[in-house]
Amino acid sequence: MAAFHNLIGGEWLAGIDTALNINPSDTADIIGQYARGDAAAVDAAVQAARTAFPGWAGASPQVRHDVLEGAAARILARKDELGRLLSREEGKTLAEGIGEVMRAGQIFRFFAGEALRLTGDAVQSVRPGVEVLVEREPLGVVGLITPWNFPIAIPVWKAAPALAYGNCVILKPADLTPGCAWEIASILKDAGCPDGVFNLVMGRGSTVGARMVEHPGIDAISFTGSVATGRRIGVQCMEAGKKVQMEMGGKNPMVVLDDADLDVAVGACVNGAFFSTGQRCTASSRLIVTDGIHDAFLDRLNAATAALRVGDALDPATQIGPVVDQGQLDQNLRYVALAREEGCEVRGGETLDGPGYFQRPAIFAGATNSMRSSREEIFGPCASVIRVADYDAALATANDTEFGLSAGICTTSLKHASHFRRHAQAGMVMVNLPTAGVDYHVPFGGRKGSSHGPREQGSHAREFYTHVKTSYVAP
Repeated sequence: MAAFHNLIGGEWLAGIDTALNINPSDTADIIGQYARGDAAAVDAAVQAARTAFPGWAGASPQVRHDVLEGAAARILARKDELGRLLSREEGKTLAEGIGEVMRAGQIFRFFAGEALRLTGDAVQSVRPGVEVLVEREPLGVVGLITPWNFPIAIPVWKAAPALAYGNCVILKPADLTPGCAWEIASILKDAGCPDGVFNLVMGRGSTVGARMVEHPGIDAISFTGSVATGRRIGVQCMEAGKKVQMEMGGKNPMVVLDDADLDVAVGACVNGAFFSTGQRCTASSRLIVTDGIHDAFLDRLNAATAALRVGDALDPATQIGPVVDQGQLDQNLRYVALAREEGCEVRGGETLDGPGYFQRPAIFAGATNSMRSSREEIFGPCASVIRVADYDAALATANDTEFGLSAGICTTSLKHASHFRRHAQAGMVMVNLPTAGVDYHVPFGGRKGSSHGPREQGSHAREFYTHVKTSYVAP
């Protein structure tokens, strides 16, 4: 069985033990044995990164461009192979896996360009004869803690800007999906990334992640994961004076108004709620439907959902792959039972026989916004359908949540679309589109309990990965 080691200071090093990377479509399919590091591995990675930092930060932008462009080219050339790996370890359909790999390549390519586009300002001072320069400088060593649901896109959309702007990186991927992260490390090394600039330390969050957060040699932490873990990390970083960026949960609303195109609405809701097995922080988990269209919408939603093919992620006919592991499946089933107890009519949601963790998508009909199943993030193929009287009630219900990542509306009314876009309390708003599915060159992030700190992706990423320095110069 293939063994995959951590990358520290340019060397592939074994961990204290290993973990099996298991295919959730077929638990007999073992992808490989992946190293698990410990606090000492983090310490070694920090030392390597701090040693490499002056040279990388001081390198020509062309050098950083060439490394990132080289990584982009390698990823895109191997999109089918890497997409298959992603689908084997995470459970996305093969089409989704290949699409995510292509996105990772495009992100590297975008930030290769950003390495050449980092600008500052020359400003006249209010004092005669004084010049003011506003410039950006790298933070230093950045720790990246990433989740299992986008095992190549999220590590890349954090690592690419960090590297483009002159930082050194330590990546800790999710313990469930280390394969794609290992490939990122290998690709960057092959693309000429200097030793110590990018380090990979795989392992448990309780050991590797915890040491990264507390280590005084790491200047900033970018985290994507659960709300509870994010809040703990935020407090620790604030106490230690570290810069912190967090992307956490969502309970995203999709509003369907009486005047919506029913085909568009059902298509957007099925995609947003159930594709990628509902394992997206931007998933449409609350479908808020006005009274006049509710029954027709629900009938069409039931039919479309029942027709979805659930199965092995590598089967081209599969539309919904497996849940990522037994623990996540058990959590999904607890919420299905809870929704039933709370008075919902549950349609679907049952497990399917097979060698993997298969579950039919679940519709919680007759839900209200006060139910726990409508307020807590499930992170599975489950969607509450909430009936409301009109647009005003729909907007109020959509905003009645502790989260604020993504929100959507299906309507043919320009008036309502424009009002919703302005008044939805979310970082991202979709009109006649699924709440999940975003471009790589524009900001990503939310409000309230969903996000903290500067936005990710696009040119806005520089707000987190750089310091601003203001210099005053007199002749």
